[in-house]
Amino acid sequence: MSMALRQRFLTGLIGQSIGQSLSPALHEAEGRAIGIDYSYRLFDIEAEPKRAAALPDILDRMQAEGFAGCNVTFPLKQAVMPLLDRLSPEAEAMGAVNTVRFAGDGAREGHNTDWWGFGENLRRTIPDAAVDTVALLGAGGAGAAAAYALCRMGTRELLVIDRDADKAEELVARLSGGSTTLLPVRFADAEARLGEVDGLVQATPIGMAKLPGTPISPRALSPEMWLAEIIYVPIETELLRAARALGCRTVDGGGMVVLQAARALEIFTGMAADPDRMQTHLLALLREKVG
Repeated sequence: MSMALRQRFLTGLIGQSIGQSLSPALHEAEGRAIGIDYSYRLFDIEAEPKRAAALPDILDRMQAEGFAGCNVTFPLKQAVMPLLDRLSPEAEAMGAVNTVRFAGDGAREGHNTDWWGFGENLRRTIPDAAVDTVALLGAGGAGAAAAYALCRMGTRELLVIDRDADKAEELVARLSGGSTTLLPVRFADAEARLGEVDGLVQATPIGMAKLPGTPISPRALSPEMWLAEIIYVPIETELLRAARALGCRTVDGGGMVVLQAARALEIFTGMAADPDRMQTHLLALLREKVG
């Protein structure tokens, strides 16, 4: 038996209201496919008496039990940072961590695989997408990852839009200084500004199964622009459906979640995951969920 087959990896996800997450099934199936004993557990702060304040205790328990690492999701991507010993340059630049690795020396390393997942998903789905001027709707953790990716992809001007103006300003301040000009835009002005962009990134929670609807009016879209959605449950949000009907080229959130998960699995195990295989499995899981 190979070392890979003998070696066991304990990993998991910490977040709020994650009971219906598909991450355990997605990660564990890929672990089996590459021939390792791989377990992915959920740690929902809703079940903790201290709620979000339980994060340090959960990390301590994981590390004591020999976990290889964990993913972190809403609302903890910023809160986890002070509890870590080292940050990747990308996580530090974005101010958000979605992947924690417990290193062999006992240190906690913070990484962010969301930005790569977003950028690679856009590149794979619309290889020739123009990214000169892009609007970003939502300046939270997912929005920060998309913004960082777009800066890396050569976007000249990025309009940052959020109902919380302070949050938009904070993201602009954090990522400014490079070749991309980031401009905070008032939410009330968002729809009027969409006529000047190559593409729109939808990074708010509006459109999720538990938050149906659209964050902006579909009438503000134009056929010439592309739309990238962060949400993957449902895989086709109301805004994405409207954009497709209008003739926009679209990117659903499934590819991003698969690609960020593949990169996280590699950080935990040191072994290469197969994103195409994981994408096939995710779509099967989503069909089961709908059925």
